[in-house]
Amino acid sequence: MVLYSRPECPLSHRVRIVLAEKNIGAEIVDVDPDNPPEDLIDLNTYDSLPVLVDRDLVLYNSQIIMEYLDERFPHPPLMPVDPVSRARTRMMLYRIDEDWYRILGDISGEDEARAAEARKTIYEGLILMAPILAKKPFFMSDDFALVECSLAPILWRLPHYGIELPPQAKAVKQYARRLFERESFQASLSEIERELGAGW
Repeated sequence: MVLYSRPECPLSHRVRIVLAEKNIGAEIVDVDPDNPPEDLIDLNTYDSLPVLVDRDLVLYNSQIIMEYLDERFPHPPLMPVDPVSRARTRMMLYRIDEDWYRILGDISGEDEARAAEARKTIYEGLILMAPILAKKPFFMSDDFALVECSLAPILWRLPHYGIELPPQAKAVKQYARRLFERESFQASLSEIERELGAGW
């Protein structure tokens, strides 16, 4: 199994968290997007990262990769067992992708107005999430799950993005620290990512 990954990319990071959480042995290949390996170009016509290769199977969407790994290596499970809870989890993962991951590129872009709007969206979203995170150790659950794998890379990068949480988001900070203290999270970090979360 090989994961082609960018060492600073939050989408790649969340897949690496799943690999570490499940203790899956995979070769991780750090890719320079300006100079990708030829075999990667042949594998993925969408020119996106991360890309997972498992024997004859090639997957190139981080959400699909995470769910595949959870089903292929069922212990520990990172998705609920019952259909209703699984559907709710998928909806939350969809919202994280649409509301936050989709705008992360704006934060590092040259348009300062778009960057400020993206920061504001994430900032306000995290404040709204605080009461939910105060109720359970993890997102609406007692167990670490794929939602955590998706939220952790964004939370870790908040100092890098210039987003400082206010006092009313205390539950978010506590939740984030629980995620960051996990062995799997620490094992998932690239050297570049260690620097990105230095403000924590």
